[in-house]
Amino acid sequence: MPKIEVFQKALNDRLGAKLPHDELEALLECAKAELDAVDDEQGIYKIELNDTNRPDLWSTAGLARQLIAYQGRAAIPRYSFFTRPDEAPEAAYRIVVDPSVEAIRPYIVAFAVSGEPINEAALNDLIQTQEKLCWNFGQKRRAIAMGVYRRDLIQFPVKYVAVDPDASRFQPLGLDKEISMREMLTEHPKGQEFGHIVANEALFPLLTDAAGDVLSFPPVINSNRIGAVEVGDRELFVELTGTDLNSLMLAASIVACDLSDSGFMIHPVVTEYPYDTIFGRQVQAPMYFQQKQTISLDAASRLLGVDLEPDEALAALARMGVSASICDGQIEVSPPEYRNDFLHGVDIAEDIMIGRGMASFTPEMPRDFSVGRLTPQEELSRRVKSLMVGLGFQEMIFNYLGSDKDYIQRMYPEDKQEAARAATVQIA
Repeated sequence: MPKIEVFQKALNDRLGAKLPHDELEALLECAKAELDAVDDEQGIYKIELNDTNRPDLWSTAGLARQLIAYQGRAAIPRYSFFTRPDEAPEAAYRIVVDPSVEAIRPYIVAFAVSGEPINEAALNDLIQTQEKLCWNFGQKRRAIAMGVYRRDLIQFPVKYVAVDPDASRFQPLGLDKEISMREMLTEHPKGQEFGHIVANEALFPLLTDAAGDVLSFPPVINSNRIGAVEVGDRELFVELTGTDLNSLMLAASIVACDLSDSGFMIHPVVTEYPYDTIFGRQVQAPMYFQQKQTISLDAASRLLGVDLEPDEALAALARMGVSASICDGQIEVSPPEYRNDFLHGVDIAEDIMIGRGMASFTPEMPRDFSVGRLTPQEELSRRVKSLMVGLGFQEMIFNYLGSDKDYIQRMYPEDKQEAARAATVQIA
């Protein structure tokens, strides 16, 4: 499960008070989180999230947003920079996608940021959010990779294209020389970690600006010039590339809302595709793309085992930061811009349960009692295994990785077919 580190001062400033540790622990239950450790010397809370369905909570801003809503101390936030799928794009900043990336890493969304100089706490939180989103939600950068850049160094429009990895060279972040994109896979730590995502492609994805300066080699590494964001930068450019446009749009919305809550202004960016996407060929981000979800008040009451009043259900959802209405006994929910986890009416009932508070429910003892036992098939299987081992056989279980030395060189198999081999193995 995701674990995040939050600066105590940053969280306390957003909450408007320094909560005792036991009160914070209790409050974190509304985010399905717990206080894993407190480092007063470093001024850090270490918080573990016990659910992966809410990636919006994997940051200081997102966590504070939920805690404030649960306390009822602020209205549900509204973000004016979101567009809708049926609205014509109007953004001043543009990305032009080349047809060559469609079969490699087809989608990209982005937005621009401006405001006060970014401080160390805000930059660290942005980097942590980037890492958590790309690692957990983005399947270790395979589905989502995010880059942050110095916008004042970029000449628009940005170009997203696939290039020859042996002929294309630039200075990656953290190195003091130019090397080819192919060389980055073996010579740069990030290339060694994430290069396998594109290593088998004939062409590699590349982001450049209108002047030809390199932004990054997604999903591997930023350039050392435009991609080296520092404390004090005021103008940022955030892009996300990947394989699923819905996931990219949600991740972009989460980061944009976090930065907006931190006092920055968000400027939409239009991406021009040469091929069709679920949102068309001109896609502006951040975009509100979520679908409304419904459940009857009676169904929610049955699921929770209580008789819910309409006002009670709406108040509980508001404490979760969710806008809702009730008409003819149906609860209709409009998910917040930074959430897309309402897949069924049961998800609405769950948020009502959390917003209402677990302590508000009367505990009941289980009405049914059963004792687990082995099936007759499993009992027979275990007896056969025991007899076979007693006769000198060895039980082999093959659903794990083994070495070439143990299973090929030492076993001398009669079947000389090539074994299935893992291209990349990482051992924690």
